[in-house]
Amino acid sequence: MKGPGLRSGRSRPAVAIGRLLAVVFALALVWYGVMVVLLALKFRPGPIDAISGYRTAFDFLAGLTARDITPTVRAIIAGAGVLCLIVFGVVAYRALPRPYRTRRPLELTEADGHGDVRVTARAIERLAEHAAREHPGVSSASGRFATDAVTVGVGVHRPGELAELLPDVQRRVRSQLERHELPVLRVDVTLTGLDFEPRREIR
Repeated sequence: MKGPGLRSGRSRPAVAIGRLLAVVFALALVWYGVMVVLLALKFRPGPIDAISGYRTAFDFLAGLTARDITPTVRAIIAGAGVLCLIVFGVVAYRALPRPYRTRRPLELTEADGHGDVRVTARAIERLAEHAAREHPGVSSASGRFATDAVTVGVGVHRPGELAELLPDVQRRVRSQLERHELPVLRVDVTLTGLDFEPRREIR
């Protein structure tokens, strides 16, 4: 039984671009890491420079002077930096996971000339909670409805019966949904606490 997860909230293009950038960066690190290892093992620098260009790039950057940094170069570098900031910032923002906690009424019929039929999220949650509490091993229950699933958190005072208790609670909630002619939603049952019964002293 599983509880509420995280809604990804991110678009597929953003995920694809983020993964592509991560792969390219990782490959670059691995490639130049191999070059460093080869240099440390005293391989000839010439062939390594030919396949990696590390020395050529270093000589080019080391040979730059103040005269080479013209206003045009500055404008190009600034524009490229701003563009990278916007693109990478948007990709990072869209790739962030967000909690999926949407609660809205469940529409049973579409709107027509006589109106429509809706069931509020709280009504579905109360129905699930009541069905879960009917189990003798459940001491407390809380429901959460989100779009196409109902998550029920239960506290129990019979931890030894969890293997049978959680599936039974799931069946009870589904049965109540069917009994009240509601759509059969996915029901997730999560253990939220253990409430042990106090021991009774026999005198």
